[in-house]
Amino acid sequence: MRPGAAPSRGTLRPARLRAADFLRLGGTGLRTRPLRVFLSALGIAIGVAAMVAVVGISSSSRAEVDRRLDALGTNMLRVAPGRTPDGTATRLPQEAVPMIRRIGPVAQVAATGEVRDAAVYRNEHIPVGRTGSVEVAAAGVGLLPAIGGEVRIGRWLTEATQEYPAVVLGAQAARRLDVYTPGTRLWLGGKWFSLVGVLEPVPLAPEIDGSALVGWRAARTYLGFDGHPSTVYVRARDDRVGQVRAVLAATANPEKPNAVLVSRPSDALAAREATESTLTGLLLGLGSVALLVGGVGVGNTMVISVLERRPEIGLRRALGATSGQIRGQFVSESLLLSALGGLGGTVLGTAITAVFASVRGWPTQVPVWATAAGVAVTLLIGALAGLYPAVRAGRLTPTEALAAP
Repeated sequence: MRPGAAPSRGTLRPARLRAADFLRLGGTGLRTRPLRVFLSALGIAIGVAAMVAVVGISSSSRAEVDRRLDALGTNMLRVAPGRTPDGTATRLPQEAVPMIRRIGPVAQVAATGEVRDAAVYRNEHIPVGRTGSVEVAAAGVGLLPAIGGEVRIGRWLTEATQEYPAVVLGAQAARRLDVYTPGTRLWLGGKWFSLVGVLEPVPLAPEIDGSALVGWRAARTYLGFDGHPSTVYVRARDDRVGQVRAVLAATANPEKPNAVLVSRPSDALAAREATESTLTGLLLGLGSVALLVGGVGVGNTMVISVLERRPEIGLRRALGATSGQIRGQFVSESLLLSALGGLGGTVLGTAITAVFASVRGWPTQVPVWATAAGVAVTLLIGALAGLYPAVRAGRLTPTEALAAP
């Protein structure tokens, strides 16, 4: 090119902006409107916090279930009487427990028997029928270790006390009767029984929680118990649970094996976990809606920003900024705004999970994928929310932008 000659159009090159330049421009745009940025980021943060907290609380709950199963074991089977094909109710034979005990891989066997004609009251003045839904059951000495139960107050039945009018209350039964002190007398089956202990809740046998348990021989002596077990709890070797389960029905009731129900309490816990997973999906849907609303808020903020900053856009275009650079500026603002909300929501959701799990005594677990997904989704929403305002800003010519009032 000759000295003093005007540069040809082909030699003009627009200035190039690096990624760091776009981020700096986007940060400048956000700092000039702090209140609006805070409110928009808050909408995103609430949605992300909801998603992270739901996943975290669900994972913490699942970890607590797994911890309990590891502590209690998944090798317990429950045997109960069922019905014949014509609908007739059956009973387990009185010899069911000793017959099951003969199965080689069986480690522990214990049973409870329903005492139908007995009810328990705090004293003899309580009106008949107001039992608080507390069932009376006969129990063997080996019941507590078989179901993985623990005594909260007092002691469990022994070979000596099971012959006398002594009673142990489950956790719910004690709460319903409002009785916790060993030595307290209870009016049970028309006779006075002495409270010897109160149990902790039993996760694998929740029916025990609402029961008043008396010794097997005492139930026969004082309450007219017929000696037929209503539920048999079986502990088998971990590697032989399936094989024991296959022969339990025929062993417990050889005459009517098809009328025997065999279940695994851990299956019920797994079903509850599946139910909680369904609820988690529902709550995640609600969190997604909140996140979508936050994205709409970001998009609205960016549209208003474009309208307010048309003179700035026109000046930058007049100074040589390209349409692509204008679009990049507004997309970077939208991404930064969404990133602020995403990070804040992740921290908030993790904190909510930690507090909730701590209050419930659960281990705190927030999956890494949940936090990563929360931030990634917010960036995606930010990009989509800022795309239309950015395109609109990039289409403005310098004349149109500078002529705006």
